[in-house]
Amino acid sequence: MNAAILDRVAERCYLPANRMFQRMIAKHGGRFRMALSISGTLIDQLKQYRPDVLASFQELVAGGGVELLAETYYHSLAFVYSNKEFERQVDLHLNTLEDLFHIRPRVFSNTELIYNDAIAAKAETMGFDGVVAEGVEWNLSGNSPNFLYRAPRTARVKTLPRNLQLSDDLGFRFAQPEWPDYPLTPRKFARWLGESPGDIVNLFMGYETIGEHQSAESGIFDFWENLPEAVENAGLQWVTPTEAVELYRASQEYSCKHLTSWTDGEHDLSAWTANSMQHNAIERLHALEDKIHAANDPDLTHIWGKMQTSNHLHWMSTKHGADGSGHSPLIPYPSPREAHQRFIAVLDGLESKLDRTINSTPRVA
Repeated sequence: MNAAILDRVAERCYLPANRMFQRMIAKHGGRFRMALSISGTLIDQLKQYRPDVLASFQELVAGGGVELLAETYYHSLAFVYSNKEFERQVDLHLNTLEDLFHIRPRVFSNTELIYNDAIAAKAETMGFDGVVAEGVEWNLSGNSPNFLYRAPRTARVKTLPRNLQLSDDLGFRFAQPEWPDYPLTPRKFARWLGESPGDIVNLFMGYETIGEHQSAESGIFDFWENLPEAVENAGLQWVTPTEAVELYRASQEYSCKHLTSWTDGEHDLSAWTANSMQHNAIERLHALEDKIHAANDPDLTHIWGKMQTSNHLHWMSTKHGADGSGHSPLIPYPSPREAHQRFIAVLDGLESKLDRTINSTPRVA
């Protein structure tokens, strides 16, 4: 299923979108700029199933005008449960990007934009200049997301809130005929950007929005291809996250005591942590950390890391009904309960392998 889904998304999104953005960067002399956040999980699957697509990403980044963001290697919730594992995954991701793309990111984007004051502080201690966050209205307390902010008890790192409204106009509403602003044109969107108060509009969305979630027939490729010219005509310029950090000061403090994310209407962690199945999976998964270190087996450590990928927990969610109705057709299980049962079965197998490995390791007195 991984191979089949990756093939479909590669043909509909990754390859045509990469070619399009290469054309846009070349056509506009580098004035069009962008950033990508590519998880280690995707990189692993590209290496295994579609090395041509990985080469396409490498070619896009090498052409200039494209910044890479750091994240957790396995697109996990590691920060919430293990500081040591979080650091391991971020370092692994940084080293992988440096090896494949010859870039070491300076801005951090946590899994699903999970963020709070502690994450900002941690990003600073790890040497990042900026961290991307969701511009949650109830936490902004009336302030605009269109500024850079500084978290409490940080000295240097800047927080870049995502403009939720304008990002979701492109990410979700673009192809909805019932949306009052349908159809969305580049000129109209550029006008909205120009009318937005503040220093910067941070647009952040899933790459699969282009071509997969919104088909080529929706006009999404034509929209993006013509957007840079409309933005320039509106007197605006594109900047990458690192350039934004360098250009703009942190206007004021942004305090975020509770964990926020860009997922669902609640913008919290409930998509992954709301029910007893998810709690059980999380507790058992992270309880294996000491055994993972004791076994010191790279293959088992990698399996444990892959099991932390947030999708596994999302597939157990019952937020849209006990039967999981309303979920994406990309979910590989017929129900959240089935997702949990399969996960626990694999976890049992991993724990058994860990016990055998630990017990067979010679001990030196």
